[in-house]
Amino acid sequence: MIDSRLPKFFQHSVAERLKRLHRQQIVADQDYINVVEGRHLLTSDAADKMVENVIGIFGLPLGLGLNFLINAKDYVVPMVVEEPSIIAAVSAAAKLIRRAGGFKSQSMEPILIGQIQAVGVGHSAQAKQAILQHKDEIINLANGLHPKMVARGGGARDLEVRVLTSSAEDMLIIHLLVDTRDAMGANLVNSMCEGIASLIEKITHAKVFLRILSNLTDRSLVRSEAVIPADLLKGKGFSGEEVLERIIKANEFATLDPYRAATHNKGIMNGIDAVALATGNDWRAIEAAAHAFAARGSTYTALTKWYRNQDGHLAGILEIPLKVGIVGGSMQCNPAVGIAQRILKIQSARELAEVMGAVGLAQNFAALRALVTEGIQRGHMSLQARNVAMAAGASPDIYDDVVEQLIQSSEIKLWKAREVIEHIRQKKEIHKPEGSEPEADATLSAGMGKIILFGEHAVVYGSHAIAAPIPQAVWAKVDDGDDGVHLIVPRWGVEEKLQHDGGHRYSIYRALDLILKNLDLAHADLRIEIYPQVPRAMGLGASAAIAVAIIRALSKHFNLNLSDAQISNLAYESEKVIHGRSSGIDNTVATYAKLILFKKGDPPLVNEIKVAGPIPVVIGISGEESLTANMVARVRRAREKNKSLYDHIFKDINQITLQAAQAIRSHDLQTLGELMNFNQGLLNALRVSSPILEELIEIARRQGAVGAKLTGGGGGGAVIALCPENAQRVVGAMKAAGYQAMAIQIGLPLKSKE
Repeated sequence: MIDSRLPKFFQHSVAERLKRLHRQQIVADQDYINVVEGRHLLTSDAADKMVENVIGIFGLPLGLGLNFLINAKDYVVPMVVEEPSIIAAVSAAAKLIRRAGGFKSQSMEPILIGQIQAVGVGHSAQAKQAILQHKDEIINLANGLHPKMVARGGGARDLEVRVLTSSAEDMLIIHLLVDTRDAMGANLVNSMCEGIASLIEKITHAKVFLRILSNLTDRSLVRSEAVIPADLLKGKGFSGEEVLERIIKANEFATLDPYRAATHNKGIMNGIDAVALATGNDWRAIEAAAHAFAARGSTYTALTKWYRNQDGHLAGILEIPLKVGIVGGSMQCNPAVGIAQRILKIQSARELAEVMGAVGLAQNFAALRALVTEGIQRGHMSLQARNVAMAAGASPDIYDDVVEQLIQSSEIKLWKAREVIEHIRQKKEIHKPEGSEPEADATLSAGMGKIILFGEHAVVYGSHAIAAPIPQAVWAKVDDGDDGVHLIVPRWGVEEKLQHDGGHRYSIYRALDLILKNLDLAHADLRIEIYPQVPRAMGLGASAAIAVAIIRALSKHFNLNLSDAQISNLAYESEKVIHGRSSGIDNTVATYAKLILFKKGDPPLVNEIKVAGPIPVVIGISGEESLTANMVARVRRAREKNKSLYDHIFKDINQITLQAAQAIRSHDLQTLGELMNFNQGLLNALRVSSPILEELIEIARRQGAVGAKLTGGGGGGAVIALCPENAQRVVGAMKAAGYQAMAIQIGLPLKSKE
């Protein structure tokens, strides 16, 4: 079942968002592939067939409005718009209204009006009566022109006649009311008007001039409603009652003043137009209808009404003409339109109109709430800062910092953005290690990252495991400081003073506290800087590498002369703080930087595996964090319910691991790959894999990897693939799908110490 709530969606990269939509079946398999490979974009040849004098394609961002619950159904709403904040604002409004029960939308039949102008009618009243007497004949003729539309349940439904008086003469305006079903219907209605023109002339003895549809589609109205309890409105320093009253007063302003109403209604159309563009609809016709409808009385007025209902809640209503379609030639020409419609999972044009009405009401609520609380300017400053940061050339890794500093400075100018960018880059250079090897800077100490080739989870229960270091280390540096212990991790944006009361929010600080106490340094004044090259929470041993690097740096700074065994043992205690239960394999590899066969014990079994030749492996990083502690705890709980079954699985993993050790020694890569695939099957049985890991594994196997499996705790993180001949092809395929990937050689010596 589709859920329109996608928490923290904005925090991910474009590729990661797309993968998440694919995993949750919001984006279909083929649509996912088409977007990844850029095949959803309009081509120049297709564009040349749509309009005249084509010279290229003009792009706009395609985003998603989230959190929508409309008529008790979840919707993820595609929106094409170039103005920042619109999608964020509508998603936030939909999230709040969702908590109040969501939107209710109703729509009328999808009727489009065709107009026939007859002049020189003589006696207009008699001509009008004559047309009405022949109404059935006229309607039958119109429907005979489009029998397929009639077969689909549509067609001409009714006919109306109006008399307009000009300075010279009366004219008859005949309205042909046509149900166009799921089509926008402009060409259909125009051809019907053309087809019945001669019959109108025959009946009235008049001359027909214009024969064309009307874009004032007031026979296709949508009414969207939302009710929000006052308690949900509080925030920004205002009570819920204050916000409720302010929204009502702001709406009254728009109902009375056309100058305010124009901006008020423009906000509504910000949302509706964005959905219209994404779904291939004529946003210009929709705009014309909306504003004409807003001006149907004595003055132009607001399209929404916000009021206090009988229960004391804020109630909002948007009534707007929305004649839209989901089929038609222009939509079929643009592949992105089909993808957007499939994301929406709509079944009819009326359903699309009801979604668009809800989006318009949400956009209006978001704008009014911002206006009556913090004001709209703060939001616009943020948008302007984002645009200026991009124009100044801020790279993705510093973009958010540049935006934040621009807003704080209140100088949202191009020159200021360039100044901020230069300052951030200079600061990063100061904190950057001099080289990639410890010898490049004598003040740095290292702990190695790792991959587990075989034996995850089973190793916790006494089985063997095989692990290897990877050429991505964590570097640490210790200097004298003042006023306590300060931990700095520039890459992660961490700059924290260590508290000695044990009340640490994050386990990394508790682990550091343990290390300092064990080394009798708890009350020292220190500055500890960490430069991780291992991504955190990806199953690559980052926490153990950090612990080893810090312990080595402390040993160097204070001349403690700690042995590798002491470093590894203390790092193991740190790992227990972070993960709750640890096998000891991560700290061992982080310390010794060797390919090992490992078995938990006191002391643990640690046998170096001698390799006959390099083993080419690709590491695929999902980007989806996974906490090892959570996965270990999940397996433990499952084992407690069925100990014999899980112990049998652990025994099988142990046998595979021992066979793998022999295959490594003899450099039998084909057997090694098969054993990796078997091990992955058993990890699946433990339920520690995930859809995103399975996708990475499948990518590797499709590209010729002889074996592939997850590495580490699972639930996210990383996979490894054995690629004797095609490592770079596998890396390329993983990157094309939006993942990080790198090729390494197991068996080559890595340096772990100064």
